[in-house]
Amino acid sequence: MKKYFFTSESVTEGHPDKLCDYISDSILDACLEQDENSRVAVETFASAGKITIAGQIMAKAQIDVDAIARNAIKEIGYDNEKTDMDYRTCEIDINLTTQSPDIAMGVNVGGAGDQGIMFGYACNETKNYMPFALEMAHRLAKRLTQVRKTKEIPYLRPDGKTQVTVEYEENIPKRIETILISNQHLEQINLEQMKKEIIEKVIYRVIPLEYIDENTKIYINPTGRFVIGGPLGDTGLTGRKIIVDTYGGYSRNGGGAFSGKDASKVDRSAAYMLRHIAKNVVVNHWAEKCEIQLSYAIGMEEPLSIYVDTFGTSTIAEEKIVELIKEKFDLTPNGIIEYLGLKAPIYKQTTNYGHFGRENLSWEKVIKL
Repeated sequence: MKKYFFTSESVTEGHPDKLCDYISDSILDACLEQDENSRVAVETFASAGKITIAGQIMAKAQIDVDAIARNAIKEIGYDNEKTDMDYRTCEIDINLTTQSPDIAMGVNVGGAGDQGIMFGYACNETKNYMPFALEMAHRLAKRLTQVRKTKEIPYLRPDGKTQVTVEYEENIPKRIETILISNQHLEQINLEQMKKEIIEKVIYRVIPLEYIDENTKIYINPTGRFVIGGPLGDTGLTGRKIIVDTYGGYSRNGGGAFSGKDASKVDRSAAYMLRHIAKNVVVNHWAEKCEIQLSYAIGMEEPLSIYVDTFGTSTIAEEKIVELIKEKFDLTPNGIIEYLGLKAPIYKQTTNYGHFGRENLSWEKVIKL
């Protein structure tokens, strides 16, 4: 039997890159709450004691960017400048301009806000049609945040990462080979106690125990110490966790980040649409796994190309799937925005634990093809 190992990672919402994603999407949502036609492209950079926010906004909205950023930092739980960052005392530098008229000229008539390639993916490895290793890594990261915020494990701090290695046989996940967790913590803790509590209150609460056996390796804070974290320990930047945001390396990636961008940017909206289509190809039993690619030119409405790969698992020809996609779905930027309701302020909730596989989001809805 063909046997192999595959690894995916996730991060907690206090990871410096995710802190930046959360600030950028909080600004986007604030604009959309007042003007659904807002054009937003905001990048955030986090460093020791400082947040830098730059980009372009064109909206009929009056927002307090400084207050939005500080509230986002507070929501994540950063309140200690000695170990990571304090939302009350950090410096916030803002450099925002309006959207270039050269870009707006094409977007105003319904064209794509940029050129680029986007991918969508789905498989039948989990109930939410996401890859198994990534889903397990997301569950661990989310649970770490839960036990920190509820003080079930009170000495944890916001910054953290998870990683899961899965053993496959004939492309089916059979067992978990390795679980790796690194989480920031207060200085006065016993590492052995921390390991015990994370195993009992995090790992065993969210990982199906049938995938853990006597040979599964569990590593927790392998360096032995993780007190300095967040932007004090490492810089953060919007859009630097695109593999965590998408499919954990199981699928190809177009390279465009999501956070801080309104839906006229096909980097985001088309990627959401392709996840929707790929998921429903699998749900409707046209294939066991499916990857779809679109390409766009800036200012043009229709995609330049559509590509489908079912990895030899399809029940109908891939060429036929392409034809059916073209018949059923409007893949212009405006068509996607209307179909998925992407003018609503829904983006802050997507920032952490992946943009896909969460049933409350419009692109995850199941339809009959």
